[in-house]
Amino acid sequence: MTISESKIPFDVEVLDEYLSSDESPEECMMVSDLDGFLTAIAIGPERVNPSQWLPVIWRDEEPAFNDTNQAELIIGMILARYNEIPLLLAERDEDYCLIFWESEDGSVIAMDWAEGFMEGIQLNPEAWVPLLEDEEGKTILSPIIAHLHDEEGNSLMMGDSDRMDELYDQAADLIPSSVIAIHKFWKTRRTN
Repeated sequence: MTISESKIPFDVEVLDEYLSSDESPEECMMVSDLDGFLTAIAIGPERVNPSQWLPVIWRDEEPAFNDTNQAELIIGMILARYNEIPLLLAERDEDYCLIFWESEDGSVIAMDWAEGFMEGIQLNPEAWVPLLEDEEGKTILSPIIAHLHDEEGNSLMMGDSDRMDELYDQAADLIPSSVIAIHKFWKTRRTN
């Protein structure tokens, strides 16, 4: 099945159930980081072959499928989401929704999505340099970066802790606009 051949509709609940099951590799991406990852790949500066990014989803382990139908369904849904992202951004960006976790108190948790997005950038970091070195690009990326932490759990953004808490709370709401702006940035610069 090629990317353009996927006719399977994306169903976040079915995909989440599979990724959370014992059939998927233990360390595989979950649905929120997968969505961030696919977003970076789909809107990035260059096309990345699925043979490069599909193994990253599974953390280089083979997923277990009950049968060929389940394999086609799960892979098809991943490809459907990959295809859906740039189409929505190009045609109806107001319909584009990111997949974030939500805490029990209703707070949005965007950290996994942001980590997935950055992992997508790492597939081809040299190609992303023009955005990363552009002053406007840095501003565009800041809501995503606001959700990233180092290995000790410290925010990658520096500043007054009260101001950082405020930025963190607002950043999740700004990520969709960031994605739209990143898509527009690369749309005029894409090499393939």
